[in-house]
Amino acid sequence: MYLNKLHKTYLIRSHPNDDNWFGVKGREYLLLEGKKAHISASLFYLIDVIRSVLLYDWRRIDCIIFVRYLMGTAYLPSPLHKLAYLFFSKIVPSSTLMFYINVNPNEAMRRINLNRLRKERFETSSELTNVSVKALELIRYGNWIIIDGDKSINQVHKEIVMRIQNSTKMFSPSF
Repeated sequence: MYLNKLHKTYLIRSHPNDDNWFGVKGREYLLLEGKKAHISASLFYLIDVIRSVLLYDWRRIDCIIFVRYLMGTAYLPSPLHKLAYLFFSKIVPSSTLMFYINVNPNEAMRRINLNRLRKERFETSSELTNVSVKALELIRYGNWIIIDGDKSINQVHKEIVMRIQNSTKMFSPSF
């Protein structure tokens, strides 16, 4: 990884995370259908993210990489997704380098079908399209760099590294 070459410390946190009860419960609800499951999955996701922020933000790490961090709000119903994003973007730590890896819903569905035994409640063509539209709407409120996620992992990695190399603001978080 590029950060290793720079001798930078880093941590990758993905949500929901299976290393705590909130993440485990959130993942369980993602496998269920219905409004109660949708609300429960969202609430447990939120608590899981807040837990990560509280546990890891104060640590002396050069770079913390959160997967589905603020963009997890795109899974909320409209217009709540926008309100939640605007609220949380004001209170959680952010960075001068925030990447949104934009994967076409059809490509996302193809990858899910190849790699999953069980699908989560949001892993249908219509849900992926709905979340994608909302996420692309939300990125205009932040300092997001859009990366074409339909490319290979290596190509996506190279583009992110190039963006980091071209940034003079690397590792200077804004709170």
